[in-house]
Amino acid sequence: MLEELNCCVDMNGPTLDAHYWNSQYISNTTGWDLGMPSPALVAFIDTLEKKDIRILIPGCGNAYEAEYLLEAGFSNITLIDISAELVKKLQERFAGNANLTVILGDFFELKGQFDVILEQTFFCALQPFMREHYVQKMRELLDENGILAGLMFNRNFEKPGPPFGGSANDYQKLFEANGLEMVEIENCLNSVAPRANSEVFVKAKKIIGVFDVKNPCCNI
Repeated sequence: MLEELNCCVDMNGPTLDAHYWNSQYISNTTGWDLGMPSPALVAFIDTLEKKDIRILIPGCGNAYEAEYLLEAGFSNITLIDISAELVKKLQERFAGNANLTVILGDFFELKGQFDVILEQTFFCALQPFMREHYVQKMRELLDENGILAGLMFNRNFEKPGPPFGGSANDYQKLFEANGLEMVEIENCLNSVAPRANSEVFVKAKKIIGVFDVKNPCCNI
């Protein structure tokens, strides 16, 4: 996928491919890792009543939210990540659990339909030129009544990303221009301490219809 979109890669920054993310896990350079499920996502998960809904966590990292889902009785969970080092550990950790599938692969090549997609530090790990494609892919993967829910940074960063920041206003425009209705976007009141006052909690659903979207590469 990066090969298809490389017309926009910032040549002054790292190439955020499988090798890059794999090296972060090998060297244990995972500053984004909370060591626990996000409180905001726990609160959202607690509102879900049907335990057999199809749930996807893209760029799943150490999958603390997946552990919480399993403990809560959910039975149809899919994790996907591009790091072979990470996925190997997850497959070992969840070996024999029929309620969860771990996929090594590119989110943008994933097929299927999901009722809920959880967003936790995946969007902010993608270079900004890929954001249109992110929303379009989410729309493709969501069932007609599906929900994308999670956290996004409502701030910019002084250092080059990842993570890459942004604003709630920009996200609203981005989503609606690419086929998702932002049904909720609010300042997150239960962020972990290091991210306090810098996140918004978002919920989005598929807009039914045909969209004349821009080419995701270079926003053209």
